[in-house]
Amino acid sequence: MSDYGTVDRLLHHLSLAHPSVGEVAFALDQMLFSADPVEAGHHVYVAGLARAGTTVLMRRIHDSGEFRSLTYADMPFVLAPNLWRSIRQSRSKVVHSGPRAHGDGIIVNSESPESFEEVFWRTFAGASFIAPSHLSPHDPDHDLIDKYRSFVASVLRTGDTSRYLCKNNNNILRLSTIRSAFPNATILIPYRNPIDQASSLLRQHLRFKSLQQADAFTDSYMKWLVHHEFGGDHRAFAVGRESAYATDTLAYWVDQWLAVYGWLQKTAPKDALWVRYESLCEKPQYWDLLAQKLEIQHDNGLTEFNRPPPRKRDHAMDLPDGLLKIAEAQYQDLPHLV
Repeated sequence: MSDYGTVDRLLHHLSLAHPSVGEVAFALDQMLFSADPVEAGHHVYVAGLARAGTTVLMRRIHDSGEFRSLTYADMPFVLAPNLWRSIRQSRSKVVHSGPRAHGDGIIVNSESPESFEEVFWRTFAGASFIAPSHLSPHDPDHDLIDKYRSFVASVLRTGDTSRYLCKNNNNILRLSTIRSAFPNATILIPYRNPIDQASSLLRQHLRFKSLQQADAFTDSYMKWLVHHEFGGDHRAFAVGRESAYATDTLAYWVDQWLAVYGWLQKTAPKDALWVRYESLCEKPQYWDLLAQKLEIQHDNGLTEFNRPPPRKRDHAMDLPDGLLKIAEAQYQDLPHLV
């Protein structure tokens, strides 16, 4: 984000900073480019707490070639994918690759799928679930659900597939809406050993606090995408008790893990598939089974998941008595494919 040029920053500010601009762009796209209904599509939604392998999982599914997902090329006019694509196609196309800001070694370019869908929900309903200190469960009305279906249809119109793929962790706040909008969609809920996931969240939290302090555009960019999962403008998912721990401690992120996955156990659609990160890394047949359930071509377990899961347990000894035991017990209790 810090390497965006002046023109890119201006375009992002124009299209994302003011919801009214997004509403106009969406209306124009809908008016100029008709799209077929997509309610019956076998779409795929990836939603969980960050740092559970959600991006790697989404990219592996996208590599099947059977899905259209929002990509960096759709930014910043996410709500007008057809109009923006027609403008981009009139310009020379240069694809640059580089590491994303997370420092996790994931390389991205303009064609990489990413979590940009939340721009839609922020534009049309942000005040109903985005609060200064937290994000609340979100129950859109029927009109907004219909508008969302139209948005997905417009995204699919720019590709050559009828299947939509979305990775958006904020969707944990509205999984019943996703199920209502697309009854045939598959919902994946990735999760990871709580200490490993919480340690990764803490590292990203500290990293992005520093990045946001050094670069105002990075701070604005994350606000525009409603990316408050960590960093200087962290806003917790308000799905349980308010944590008593400071955000710069591992205990806070373990507490978040407990709250989010405990809530999902109670509220997620019964047919959602829970995906354990460690199993993806350690069991090639786990990916094979998942690919079969998604009805996509797979490669007999020869995937980028085949590596030992990381075991960086920063400050684990600083956890309050009993918190680790509670988290690991809940981890064992969560559903999983096999």
